[in-house]
Formats: sequence, C-alpha cells, structure tokens
Amino acid sequence: MGDFTKLAVWKKAHALALGVYDETSHWPKHELFGLTSQSRRAAVSIAANIAEGCGKNSDAELARHSRNSLGSASELAYYRILAHDLNYMDRSARDELQADVSEVRRMLASLERVSATAAERASPTSKLHRKSAVVAAVRADG
Repeated sequence: MGDFTKLAVWKKAHALALGVYDETSHWPKHELFGLTSQSRRAAVSIAANIAEGCGKNSDAELARHSRNSLGSASELAYYRILAHDLNYMDRSARDELQADVSEVRRMLASLERVSATAAERASPTSKLHRKSAVVAAVRADG
C-alpha cells in the first residue's frame, strides 16, 4: 500500500486529531478521563486505522481499516454533539469540527470503496503481496 503519510485522507485525519487535542485542552479538567479522553482516542483512531490498513499490503485490509476509521469518525461526531450540548464547545468550534469530520468521512468512504473494489478484482493469491493502485487513486481523489 505504501507510505500512509502521503495520502490526503491521512493528512486530513491527522490534522483533525491535532485540532481535537487543541479543542479538548480547553474542556473541564473533570472530563480528562471521560469525554476528553474518548474524543482524543476516537480522533487518533481515524488516522491510526488508515496507517495500519496501509501497512497490511492488502486492498481488503485497507478497506476493512477504512471502515473502522469511518466508525471512529462517527463516534467523534457524537462526542462533538455531546460536548456542545454540555457547553464545552461554542457553535463556531462545533461547526468547524463537524465540517472537518464530514470531509474526512467523505474521503474515507472513497478510500473504502476503491480498496474494496480493488480487492474484489484481485486474485486471492496476488492481493496480499502486490503493489496496489489504490494509493494512487486515493491521492488523485483527495
């Protein structure tokens, strides 16, 4: 699969994680082991799953890890709603984070779709050890 740091979706997910860390640093200290920790974990999981999927050298594995990233993005979207409703985030921060999550989800859906299609087309013996065209397709999409 190649170097995950060159993927536009990973770059966006990494920036999202950094933004979540920045935003949550302003949340109440009593949430450090609750909502703050959960939000950070979900944000980190998005980019980490992309990296892990790229390291598996399999289109099917990349598709599976992309789906996992989508799940973490949905989890993060909920934490954003909860944080706003608890008055930990103002409307502007909520909307900005929502836009970032939505963009990453769109890119992840594309990565999952392209990876799954490539995995379906590959022969069972060659898909584990071949260089995939998925990374090039995702770079072009991103």
